[in-house]
Amino acid sequence: MPRYCLALAGAVILFLQGTATACPFCSAQGQTLSGEVGQADFIVLGSLSNVKRDPEDPTRGTTDLTIETVVKPHPYLNGKKMIVLPRSISVDSTGKKLNRFLVFCNINNPSSDIAKSAVVSTLAYANFDAVTLDPYRGEEIKGASKLGEYLKGAIEAREKDALTRLRFFFDYLNAGELIINSDAYMEFGNTDYKDILKVAPSLPADRLLKWLKDPGTPASRHGLYGLLLGHCGKPEDAKALRELLDSPDNAFSSGLDGMIAGYILLAPKEGWDYLMGLVNNPKKEFSVRYAALKVLRFLWDNHPGSIKEDQILEAMKAMVMQEDISDLPMEDLRKWGQWGLTDFVLQIATLPGHNKQIIKRAILRFALSAAEHKHAGAIAYVNQARKDDPDRVKFAEEMLADERPKPVAAKNK
Repeated sequence: MPRYCLALAGAVILFLQGTATACPFCSAQGQTLSGEVGQADFIVLGSLSNVKRDPEDPTRGTTDLTIETVVKPHPYLNGKKMIVLPRSISVDSTGKKLNRFLVFCNINNPSSDIAKSAVVSTLAYANFDAVTLDPYRGEEIKGASKLGEYLKGAIEAREKDALTRLRFFFDYLNAGELIINSDAYMEFGNTDYKDILKVAPSLPADRLLKWLKDPGTPASRHGLYGLLLGHCGKPEDAKALRELLDSPDNAFSSGLDGMIAGYILLAPKEGWDYLMGLVNNPKKEFSVRYAALKVLRFLWDNHPGSIKEDQILEAMKAMVMQEDISDLPMEDLRKWGQWGLTDFVLQIATLPGHNKQIIKRAILRFALSAAEHKHAGAIAYVNQARKDDPDRVKFAEEMLADERPKPVAAKNK
């Protein structure tokens, strides 16, 4: 994958996860089906029939929905086996198949009751004979779908503790329906790593290994599955994971990072040696070395002590020396406050292959931060940079200022 694509993907993930420490090796975060539940007044699964179209407007009319499952209840549904949707929905007119939909619906009060509905919800008002329905989303269900069952359970699971909630979604990660297994995967993607740690040790390692070995498993899932295996597997599972890592099929896998992390958790020495083989080989594809960098970040941020700090820092220095990736580990070293490496970072500016704007920008940002900690070499570097290009220094200072937490405004007493 080209570097600019990796940078864009990383920016999207950072935007989605905000300040939360989301799953470190999941490639999907965003709104899940159960997360959308709060927007709907009720959700039902049922079959469509008896379509009546408005002759003057084909988009208007009505369609009957026979209720099979109430996914999200509402008093409006009490005692009802069928509801009429104010939409003309295309269904199979031959009767050879059942037209089943999962429908997300809101309830609107009549316009004459706007003033009352502004202060009294439909739950309290309960004049359901006068309300209108707004079926704003529908998901067609094909065959013997378990989507209704899944979503009903997902809504309940979201109210449980992290262990119970994630164990529920784990059981659907390999569901036969893409909409279900993708949604379950996204639930993990949105979850803080500290909560994943609560469920990971109790998961079935044999099932995770089976998924990892299955050629039909999307490569994007390998990162999560490898990480989970690292927490629940036995030392002997490290061998199986290493075989998967050595397979040519996984050479450029988008889940390579999580698989390496899992290998290190199961076999620290062997896993670290494998990682260093990638870190110290600038001929490896950028995507492979970027995966290695993500593992170093993971170990530093989430597992202090599992690998000695000086070993991780030496690995980061080796990556700084590689011109096509240099700025990324340099930024990490700055964020980690490694001012003892300031002289090393400043020397990078003298290397011919590192004379690129993106690297020079990272060096300046590091020097500005180190200068705040009274490092003499950094202060001299910044002073010279300010003489050579004051606008560039000003811009870098503004970017660093944007990273700092904003002070909380004092409340008026």
